[in-house]
Amino acid sequence: MTKADIVAEIAEETGLERVEVLKTVEAFMASVKSSLSSGQNVYLRGFGSFIVKERAEKTGRNISQNKAIIIPAHNVPAFKPAKVFVDKVKTSVQVK
Repeated sequence: MTKADIVAEIAEETGLERVEVLKTVEAFMASVKSSLSSGQNVYLRGFGSFIVKERAEKTGRNISQNKAIIIPAHNVPAFKPAKVFVDKVKTSVQVK
């Protein structure tokens, strides 16, 4: 499912114009990005949490030059689904 599919589905369910729904979805995504960039986690009850995880410094290897390199500590965004969300997906998705 793409962002356009989400916008179309929300517009159909709510009766709002697609342009307005698109602006809302874009504003939501911008708000989440902004919050995570400033180090704040975003908690959506019943859906999940957008969180910032800290990755520790580690040693990696550049295979083409056969040299060890230091990968500095850095932050990465992550999503942790709520238990209700996980349970819904577990019961609705069937393996083919």
